[in-house]
Amino acid sequence: MQEKVRAHLIVQGRVQGVFFREETRKTAKLFGVYGWVKNKPDGTVESIVEGEKKDVVSLINWCKNGSPLSQVEKVDVVWQDYRGAFREFDIQYL
Repeated sequence: MQEKVRAHLIVQGRVQGVFFREETRKTAKLFGVYGWVKNKPDGTVESIVEGEKKDVVSLINWCKNGSPLSQVEKVDVVWQDYRGAFREFDIQYL
């Protein structure tokens, strides 16, 4: 059985107005991970991701490149205790 993990991500760079959230949602579904993604007022994108460790790591690695129009400068990751809090992956709006 795979280890379940939770990660809190802050993605910096040109990541708003470039379909980053929608592409993250699609990619999360492909990897079978759950959580949410949202724009923050400071221009970053924030996400909480839960799932099997290999799949969460795959989504984190995808975020380092992002959507075709984005220019990711940095992805900060804070690992947290798995909670099993989500049943899907959503876009949250401010």
